[in-house]
Amino acid sequence: MDRNNPGARAEDLCARLLRRAGLRIIERNWRCRVGEIDLIAEERGVLVFVEVRLRRNAAFGGPAESITNGKRERLLAAARFYLADRPATSCRFDVLLLDRLDQARTEWIRDAFGE
Repeated sequence: MDRNNPGARAEDLCARLLRRAGLRIIERNWRCRVGEIDLIAEERGVLVFVEVRLRRNAAFGGPAESITNGKRERLLAAARFYLADRPATSCRFDVLLLDRLDQARTEWIRDAFGE
């Protein structure tokens, strides 16, 4: 992945934030036939699927508005695909929202959605 790409830089920034908060990063940009998961982490035995959204221009809505129902469904489908080979006792879906590449302005929504 091109680390000069703003999306990749946002994922790097968020991975550092998660690590500092005590989460262990397991996968980055995990892909399967149904979608991609930006970050997969583990926190005290809980598997955490993380969606990173960067929107520097609010003309089409902020980062939270960019998570459409379709995006949510693709993320859930990809997580089910990931879990098919890796049973987990529990998992959650977190979202990290950025309006610029500034960790201090990152909004972390834990357990943002699920089934």
